[in-house]
Amino acid sequence: MATRIEQLARPKPDLLRFPDRPSVYWLDELSTQRNGSTTVKLTPRLSQLCVKKQPKAGFEQTRLSPQWEVSVGALRACPSNRVCSLALPRLPTIGWEPERLLLTPPSRAVQTAVASPRTCQLACPKQRLGLHSPQPYKTSLAPHRPKTTSSRLQLLSHSFFLLLTTHCTPLPVPKSDHPQYHQDRPVSWPVPRSVREAVASERVQVLSEPKQRRALYQDYNPYMVTQAARSASATPRLLELCQPLPRKCEAVEK
Repeated sequence: MATRIEQLARPKPDLLRFPDRPSVYWLDELSTQRNGSTTVKLTPRLSQLCVKKQPKAGFEQTRLSPQWEVSVGALRACPSNRVCSLALPRLPTIGWEPERLLLTPPSRAVQTAVASPRTCQLACPKQRLGLHSPQPYKTSLAPHRPKTTSSRLQLLSHSFFLLLTTHCTPLPVPKSDHPQYHQDRPVSWPVPRSVREAVASERVQVLSEPKQRRALYQDYNPYMVTQAARSASATPRLLELCQPLPRKCEAVEK
């Protein structure tokens, strides 16, 4: 049995040795059943489609050539006012302006203009600091020198004295709080005397009483209409709002 390499090493078969193959499929060998003639017989439908299509009944071929004579009526016709108005070209809008040329010649004033010192200053490129900057950034301001207070100098001198005498590192001095800083309020604090001796007013006592619900009593009827509601009269605004919309009334009438 041939190995896979031997199978791949074999040349491919020449399929062009059968130029007159009777089938649309590619065959390696000719069919054994062959007739004396290889001509294919057309079906009735194919024969019908091969016939030249005839024009419809009543069709007249008036245009025999690209050039034809113009009728007398067309030569003597006069266009109407509407046709004349449509034949006019469409005018541009009121605010339309023609396109500006790509290369416009500069005016004499632009050619003789002299830039101001401010314009020259703005035209200079900005100096940016980068990794490959050859020169460091220069400032015109003098370096800021820190100032120390007398109390801070006393603390530093005392720490330096401790360092020399005891040969140990002094502890860092903590930062003091702001003069207006307030500590956290305790959770429980004593109630002042004025609050303990305060007397509630009549209005406070009325507001402190719970609201009475009539639903808790048996004599309450939620469906009973009061006398005031029965004798009430609607205002003109309410009567206006009760009327349907005018557009809906028109739709119903139609």
